[in-house]
Amino acid sequence: MRHATDADLDRLEPLLEVLRGRDGLRERRRGNFLLRSRAFLHFHGHGDELYADVRLDGVDFERRNVTTATDQARLLDEIDACLDGS
Repeated sequence: MRHATDADLDRLEPLLEVLRGRDGLRERRRGNFLLRSRAFLHFHGHGDELYADVRLDGVDFERRNVTTATDQARLLDEIDACLDGS
């Protein structure tokens, strides 16, 4: 598992654009998001698969597959639920 490369992030750009519009999230550098002042979301790659590490519970990172549009929509739903509850 490696940190996402620029090419990986290019594949995720539509997702990144949506995330940039979410209140409460701040992109520290491309593909790395903070919630308030704490690391919240970043991405990894493994072969052709892409993954997000996200801190939905505010404590531990959980890994989510974000390779497909369906995977990305599921992640956005989880993030929205987290942000609504914060």
